[in-house]
Amino acid sequence: MTQRVVISGLADGMGRQTALLLAAKGVSIAGFDVDEAGLKTLADELDTYGVEHHLVPLDITDRAGVRAFRDDVLARFGYVDTVMSNVGIPFFGPFEEVDLERALKAFEINVIGAAALFQAFIPGMRERRQGKLVAVASLVGRIPFPFESIYSSTKFAVEGMVQSLKFEVEPFGIKVALIEPAQVSTGFAKKALKLPEPTSPYYERAMRFIERDNELVEQATTPAVAAAKIAAVVLSDKPALFNQVDRMSTLFFFLNQHLPTRVRDAILLNHMRIRD
Repeated sequence: MTQRVVISGLADGMGRQTALLLAAKGVSIAGFDVDEAGLKTLADELDTYGVEHHLVPLDITDRAGVRAFRDDVLARFGYVDTVMSNVGIPFFGPFEEVDLERALKAFEINVIGAAALFQAFIPGMRERRQGKLVAVASLVGRIPFPFESIYSSTKFAVEGMVQSLKFEVEPFGIKVALIEPAQVSTGFAKKALKLPEPTSPYYERAMRFIERDNELVEQATTPAVAAAKIAAVVLSDKPALFNQVDRMSTLFFFLNQHLPTRVRDAILLNHMRIRD
């Protein structure tokens, strides 16, 4: 039986690559993104696989739009097997200087956006007593990094939400999974990069962090490699709760679990070259 998968934020990056990999396996794809041009080219690529698809331009903060999207998808597909929340925005900056209105927007998109998408599709899965909810979280959703206090907070929230949700939906046959990348070689981090002013007391360390982060992104897992691991989670009958797609996240989670906090923190600061 054909699998039916919903993916938010699939116009580019890991979302797009995951959609294409799933389509190559005959999976029907529904999804949305604010990038209309990216959606159009993705639709053209999905056509080459001959799979059914339904892609619409939509902002994750449009609650009524998400519900209408859900209704359209169920009308077309009848049901969905997996819903993957992939929409998210980065947020960088010294905490003392954070614009809290921008921070609130990040929570609205990264956390409440995922919640709205899952809420929309849970009733149908519950009635079928079958389905999967997959959320793209982050390494910093369990291990906080400096200058990423707001982004880390949103991903900690996603991790907590999904782990709590697990207890509620599993009795209805619904599985949940978290994807926890460290860095993937996309332009994601640069999309919302707001540098501190040169007069900031945090400027020198923040710039060192950015320089090191750029180096790591150049060496990072590609979206295609990450997508292969994500697609395996999406198609699994019994996905693990925690899923890494790169060596860095796996290593840091191991160190976080087994080392004293003081030692773990020293390794992190040395790794990012900002230990004074």
